[in-house]
Amino acid sequence: MKEGTKRFQDLERSVKGINTRMLVKELKQLEENGIVVREVFAEVPPRVEYSLTSKGLALKSVLSEMRSWGNKFVDF
Repeated sequence: MKEGTKRFQDLERSVKGINTRMLVKELKQLEENGIVVREVFAEVPPRVEYSLTSKGLALKSVLSEMRSWGNKFVDF
């Protein structure tokens, strides 16, 4: 979710190995913590989009450093 607004299905496709139930749970927690904003559009079928808040955007550099550390020290 680094770049702009993402629809739920886009997020689901981009996270390998996650099931729908777990993604919903994690997104709710991120919303409760003020990391993401969830916007529901009154359409048929309903459209839901997620975007980072300013608090979420502030985490980008931290997550980037953690990814770099993981790539250097963790064997997958």
